Amino acid sequence: MRNKLAEQTSPYLLQHADNPVDWWPWCPEAFAEAKERGVPVLLSVGYAACHWCHVMAHESFEDADTAAYMNDNFVNIKVDREERPDVDAVYMDVTVALTGHGGWPMTVFLTPTAEPFFAGTYFPPKPRPGMGSFRQVMAAVADAWRVRRAELEESGADIARRIAEAADGTIIAAAGIPDAFVESPGVTAHLLDSAVAGLSARFGARHGGFGGAPKFPPAMVAEMLLRHHARTGDPRSLEMVSVTCERMARGGIYDQLAGGFARYSVDATWTVPHFEKMLYDNAQLLRVYLHLWRATESPLARRVVTETATFLLADLLTDQGGFASALDADAVPAGEAVPAGATAGHPPLAQEGASYAWTPAGLRAVLGEADAAFAAEILGVTEDGTFEHGTSVLRLPVDPVEPADQERFARIRTALAAARATRPQPARDDKVVAAWNGLAIAALAEAGALFAEPRWVRAACRAAELLRDVHLVDGRLRRTSRDGRVGSNVGVLEDYGDVAEGLLTLHQVTGDPQWLDLAGRLLEVVRTHFAAPDGGFFDTADDAEVLLRRPRDDSDSATPSGQAAVAGALLTHAALTGSTPHREAAERTLARFVPLLSRDARFAGWAGAVAEAMLAGPAEVAVVDSPALERVARLGTAPGAVVVTSGPLLTGRTAPGVYVCRDFVCGLPVHTVDEVRRELGVKVAT
Repeated sequence: MRNKLAEQTSPYLLQHADNPVDWWPWCPEAFAEAKERGVPVLLSVGYAACHWCHVMAHESFEDADTAAYMNDNFVNIKVDREERPDVDAVYMDVTVALTGHGGWPMTVFLTPTAEPFFAGTYFPPKPRPGMGSFRQVMAAVADAWRVRRAELEESGADIARRIAEAADGTIIAAAGIPDAFVESPGVTAHLLDSAVAGLSARFGARHGGFGGAPKFPPAMVAEMLLRHHARTGDPRSLEMVSVTCERMARGGIYDQLAGGFARYSVDATWTVPHFEKMLYDNAQLLRVYLHLWRATESPLARRVVTETATFLLADLLTDQGGFASALDADAVPAGEAVPAGATAGHPPLAQEGASYAWTPAGLRAVLGEADAAFAAEILGVTEDGTFEHGTSVLRLPVDPVEPADQERFARIRTALAAARATRPQPARDDKVVAAWNGLAIAALAEAGALFAEPRWVRAACRAAELLRDVHLVDGRLRRTSRDGRVGSNVGVLEDYGDVAEGLLTLHQVTGDPQWLDLAGRLLEVVRTHFAAPDGGFFDTADDAEVLLRRPRDDSDSATPSGQAAVAGALLTHAALTGSTPHREAAERTLARFVPLLSRDARFAGWAGAVAEAMLAGPAEVAVVDSPALERVARLGTAPGAVVVTSGPLLTGRTAPGVYVCRDFVCGLPVHTVDEVRRELGVKVAT
């Protein structure tokens, strides 16, 4: 072996001393070798705490076949940017000029006179959407060098001259190299731009949402649009979410007294709901409003987050720590008589919305004349009614503005909520569904971290413990439990995807490695037992009950499709661990959604959200010994970003600071609030 790094003092170079690559340190002898052999130089620059430098080293530099190709066609030089900031700075200018972005690992191809003619950052071992493989790039460079060496040398000299002359890093075309970044089939920025344009064409500007009555909360589409805005800066995407969320929060679909959303609105104005309250809706919407607040600092969004989290803990939390599935739409109205001819003990008739609807007279009975008149105006209670039998569903068209009115309204809400609590209440479906609890875990853990509410995080931990201790049987998930007893129905794809998503979020918030480990084990079950031969996954395992066909549905319904949920969890797991197989599995799965995203993104909102994260990196943020900066980092709007204070992303990183990698490229650690805000797109005050 001709690797010459063993005698170096740099820890980064010593990490590569055992590679099968014939690495040289930066030295005149290396360039003399290239000149003698008549081959170009492959310059690789990184540093010891660079996560994606380690990933590329493991994937490519430790691979014998890749190393052999490097050794045959190039002289390979490894540079520690912390030892040679001068070399790093010069060739980073080149990389930014040629590609429009920079970072580490940095890969630059040079002539034997050290003049650059092609550059990039991280290259994967296999092609990925928008990114050629390392072998493809090397083959293109080697072929061009053999066929058009004089042209490349001239190009390198020209690039070197222009870099030396340019003070502003003007982008320069890399001449003479075939495009190594041919987009492989899959999700592209153009596809997502077109999908958002299609959503915009279907958007209801007056009342928000998409389509007419009945109208369902578009939680997954809202997440896609928020991430699209964060990635592209598109104001229309944020506007669609802001308008929709405000109209819903002010409508009858939202419980103006106790928080939480009903299943859907029977009209197009969000006025009259179907009163059933589902765990999956409220978990997803809690996260949407959290992310809207993070992007806009909206007081209304912040209030909805707080009230919805309170509703989950007050009304859906079970004694075992899980979350019940739903509250029923119907309740028995007070004073209801036993139906004529009914036998003794026959229950009185149930009536939809009986717990929630009000009349002006009902307001007066609780509040008195003056406050009732004020409440009727503020909450939209009319003499004719907006619902049935002259009753009205409470709405909040505008917030009280004056401080005195705000205090009065708070007192009125408390009184009405207390009076409502004396009415017959909706029944509760108290079965615990794994997938829906996974959604709740993710929402409560993240909201608890951002709002500094440890009880929400504790609730998320308890729910995760229930899933671990009760739903996990012989390493496989069961779909449901009740009163702490697990059901016999096996978990389906959405259970694995949503639970893994929740556990990965919980790991980021708590730093507890058990949740990362458990999520990894669940995803391994998915890859082993749910995989389809053409990419993506079936909705049932290979050893599940055999039906007329093995179901496989890409479309979102009330919850993310199993395909989209698993794609998101795979992508997040890859970001947290650097696992190439998980990243590739996510990419293959997302490729299945191209037709659906092209046709109508309303039915592929979560897949679109995951795709936005993939195109944005996602950002991988490791916070080392910097509690104040940790909160700022968690407030970032970078799509799908992972933020951790422990785990694989901290390997080799001991100096305090915030380390950010994205698109397989790592930047230098940042140490101030302003730097973190700029790096991660933080919008709210800190």
